[in-house]
Order: sequence, then structure tokens, then C-alpha cells
Amino acid sequence: MVMGEVPEEVDIAVIGGGVGGYTAAIRAAELGKSVVLIEKEKLGGHCLNYACIPSKTLIHISNIFYDSTHSQKFGISAENVTIDAKKMLEWRIGVSSKLENGVAFLCKQNKIDVLKGAGTFIEKNRIQVTDGTEVIFKKAIIATGSEPAGLEGLEFNGKTVIDYKQALLLDHIPKEMAIVGAGYVAVEISTLYAKLGSKVHVIARSDVLSKFDRDAVSIVKKHMQRLGIMIHMGANPKAYGSGKLELDNGDSISAEVVVVAIGLRPYSDGLGAQTAGVDIDSRGFVKVNRNLQTSNPDIYAIGDIIGEPMLAHKSMRQGVVSAEGAAGLGSSYDNLVIPAVIFSDPEIAIAGSVDEKEGIKVKKFPLSALGRAIALDETDGFAKIAYDSDNVVVGIELVSPDANAAITEAALAIEMGATLEDIADTIHPHPTYSESIKEVAEAALGRPIHFFYGAST
Repeated sequence: MVMGEVPEEVDIAVIGGGVGGYTAAIRAAELGKSVVLIEKEKLGGHCLNYACIPSKTLIHISNIFYDSTHSQKFGISAENVTIDAKKMLEWRIGVSSKLENGVAFLCKQNKIDVLKGAGTFIEKNRIQVTDGTEVIFKKAIIATGSEPAGLEGLEFNGKTVIDYKQALLLDHIPKEMAIVGAGYVAVEISTLYAKLGSKVHVIARSDVLSKFDRDAVSIVKKHMQRLGIMIHMGANPKAYGSGKLELDNGDSISAEVVVVAIGLRPYSDGLGAQTAGVDIDSRGFVKVNRNLQTSNPDIYAIGDIIGEPMLAHKSMRQGVVSAEGAAGLGSSYDNLVIPAVIFSDPEIAIAGSVDEKEGIKVKKFPLSALGRAIALDETDGFAKIAYDSDNVVVGIELVSPDANAAITEAALAIEMGATLEDIADTIHPHPTYSESIKEVAEAALGRPIHFFYGAST
């Protein structure tokens, strides 16, 4: 078919080739459906190219660089350690390119037709793509994601005022950097650049990670301050110019670059949702039911475009569910928990809730009593577990290195309705950080092994 000549008719059209969109496309193709995947920029979307993967790549590099000059206690001394920012950027881009090419390969092998362009609904069953193609579909999945939210008075200019995507594409290490916002993105970016040698200021309207457990946040804040990060709490930016950021509390901060990281906004611009009979709320999010169907039952929506939490792994799961629903399998999105990880220092990972309330008890185990943590001199942290009157686990929080790798056990335990006994009696490999989950479950049962809570335990 010559593109743009006649409409392309497919079973399922997916708008947005990010992690949720390409997952939906692949799953739909596996189910024998003809699929078109519409993506205006790069396959893999923000996660692979501008956010999740790039940030964790740079965090890893910053940790190597920092540790190389802060390991004297282990008998390691290194002098004149330098970092080539251009080489670092080259590696970071190479990682994203490799993954993007991998997605393209998977689409090709699954016979998915990838169209390069933005898609707009022009009828309830038609999409016009900016490459000239018109697509007629039986079912559609909206996976257009989100984009960095801007801030009035600090408009992005791509040079001195930038968003988080551009902060992960710098080919130099700024001497001084200010980050407006104090959520997980701000914490991760501030930590990695501080470890690379930047003088970093974080401007927090209230406090750092204000929506997270204060026990966990207090440890992360302490480590940020050790790195020399200045946290300006209860402050807002007023103006920026000539390398100075003025705050409403009277502070004046030197910064050659300002990163605005105040959150994300849904990317529904130009979608043509009203034409397709798809309802959008006042903030721009697409409304869906538990099956991820919009107000037009033939059109599904997934990921950031339908609201919080805006996490890639949520999008991927919803991609599978929406594809199966569109293919007629009747799948529904009924996951109990969405684990979250902040790649701070140390990491914070949580599945479920660890809030103590009526009918819910909480127990805590310190890393200072864990063998691996002592061996690596990483004892600032803990494992926390929440459980009900039947000892059913409802939440687990980890503050430790490698928390990202251990939290899946917590998510699985909650999804399966595991009890404290199930976790405590499961053999965990030694010495690992994952042992802290077993240790805290044992403590909650009143039979702790490696920490003494007192005679009343």
C-alpha cells in the first residue's frame, strides 16, 4: 500500500509507542490481531529515551564515579579520577538507541505496522496520522503518555531553564544547578549531579518527597545533605536571570542551569478525543472504567494519560490488559498494588501501604542488624511491614541499596494474600538485602532473630 492513498484497515490501532503502547501492540499481535502502532517520535517513548532508562543509566555512572573517590575505608585510594561528560552522554544515548532498536525488531517480528507521526481521531473509528495515512480501526488504544509540566515565570528555553528530559541530555557537568520541585524526579537528578560534582540546590514548596513515609524520607534527606545538596524548604521561585534564581523567601541562588521538575501533565493535545466520543476530565486525563475502556467502549486508554501513578510498569501491565480486552478476552485491570521505587541514596521502594491505622499494625527492622548492609557499610535504612489482624500482609517498604530488586517479593506477597508466616518461613538467600523482608516478618510474629527489640517482644 502506498501510504496516504487508501485508508488502512486494522483490528487494533494503538496511538503512542511508549512502553504501554508497544506492549499493547505486541500483545494484540500475539492474539492474532492486525495492529497499527502510531508514534510521533521514538519507539519506547519517554521511558526508554528520556526518563526511566536514561536516569538510571546516569545514576549508575554517578555512583561509580563517586565511589571511586570515597572508598578509602575499604583500602581503595584513587587520585585524579575524572569524568568525560560527552562520553557519558554517548553511553546514555547508546543504551536508549539499543532498546529502541529492540522494540522496532519486536514490532517487525510480530508484524506490527509502525507509522511515524501523530494520530488524531477524525471519526469514532478513524485516525488521521500526520504522515498522511488514514487508519480505520475496530478497536483503538490510547497510550499518548505525559510530558513535563511547565511553570509560569520559568518557561523552558532549552538552555538555562530546562525540563528533566533535557537534564538527562547534558553534555557537560554544570558547576551549579537549581532544581525546582522536590518529588522523586528532583531527588534522583539532584543526587546524580551532586555525585558528579555539581553544586545542587533543591527548591521544595513544602518538603522533599512530601507524599512519602517520613521515616524513609528523613534518611534520604540526610544523605542528600551529606552530598552537599542544599534543600530550600517552603520556598518558591520568583525570577531567574543572569545566573541567579530568586526565591520568595529572600534567598538568591547561583545556578547556570535551572531544572523545572514539578511533575507531569497528560499528553492529550490534538488527540481529537471529543470527536471519538472519549471523555476527558478537567485536568486532561482520559476517563476509563476498570476494564480500561473509555466512554467509547471501542476505545481503551492506558498509562499516564489516565492518571496517577504515572509509572512505566503500570503502563505495561495496562497495555497487556487493554490488548486482551480489545481482542475480546474480557480482561480487567484488577491489580492490588503498584510497586514504586525511588532511585535515591539509599533507594526507597514500597508496595501497598505501611501506614499504621485501626486494624493495621506495622513493624520495622533496621539495616544496622543485617549482615550484607554491615559488610558494605550501607546500614542507613530499614524494612517495614504492615499487616492486619489475620497477619495478612498489606504493605512493605524498603529503604536500602538494591531495594528495587527486592520489592517485587512484596508486591507478589500482597497480590497472593500472603501472611507474615508465609514470608518468615520462606528461605531467603544469605547474605542479601532481601533478607530484611524475612527479618521484619519474623519480628512482627514476635520471634526476631537478628535484632533485639526488648524483653516484651
